[in-house]
Amino acid sequence: MGLVKVVKNKAYFKRYQVKLKRRRQGKTDYYARKRLTVQDKNKYNTPKYRLIVRFTNKDVIAQIAYSKIEGDVIVASAYSHELPAYGIKVGLTNYAAGYATGLLLARRHLKNLQLDQTFKGQEEVNGEFYTVEEEGGRNPFKAVLDVGLARTTTGCKVFAVMKGVADGGIDVPHSENRFFGYDSESKKYDAEAHRDRIFGKHVAEYMRNLKEEDEDAYKRQFSKFIANGVSADNLEEMYKKGHEAIRANPDRKPKPAKKTGEQKRFTAKKITLEKRRERVAEKKALLLQLKAQQEAM
Repeated sequence: MGLVKVVKNKAYFKRYQVKLKRRRQGKTDYYARKRLTVQDKNKYNTPKYRLIVRFTNKDVIAQIAYSKIEGDVIVASAYSHELPAYGIKVGLTNYAAGYATGLLLARRHLKNLQLDQTFKGQEEVNGEFYTVEEEGGRNPFKAVLDVGLARTTTGCKVFAVMKGVADGGIDVPHSENRFFGYDSESKKYDAEAHRDRIFGKHVAEYMRNLKEEDEDAYKRQFSKFIANGVSADNLEEMYKKGHEAIRANPDRKPKPAKKTGEQKRFTAKKITLEKRRERVAEKKALLLQLKAQQEAM
């Protein structure tokens, strides 16, 4: 094919339609979003719930939401910065923290719906593939995974959150093909390896190796762990206790009220009627005093 001259004349720019704002910003994949939000017409106005998972530099965000024309409606949410309240004080963006955040979201949302006793999920964390089944003729709450722009590679932390939500009692359609421990060549899934990942054994192993090789680097990289009394030996126990605490009470902890200092005033304060009358009386007394002095002279 020969070269074709690109013509961008007045007619081209008059007919040019700009892409949607969040597409221009590179924030939303609308090809995926359309398929995640469009609902069958024969289901009328039934919401299509999405499990939204996002990882930032310092936090893990997990939300249950459905879309309306005005925008998304967040039904429930959980964040990894809430985990210190449940005993998981460090490593708030790793694989284990992702699982704990997903578990917290599931238990919190089901408690709000009063379904937490009906659908308890997988209480023993063993890494095995698990899906929630109906109980007493009642279907479990269903949500589809929304990963945004994340790369869905095997063992990705996004799937740690999904595993936590699934083990927590929410039906998320998935298979084990993207879990850590799945081998694409042999088509086999190692649940034990995934369990070790959920309890942070890879972090514990790295801590031991680094401590042997370079003590200073260990103290520098794991200073928060050392300050909170977390070592390679008790790391798994910390996550176990955290999971138990989440199941015991997944409610959101209220934030302490901020102490506000005295508010500065930049305008003159309005004088009350009593103060005005006092000022008038003082001025009268002063004038009478001056008059008396003049008469005395």
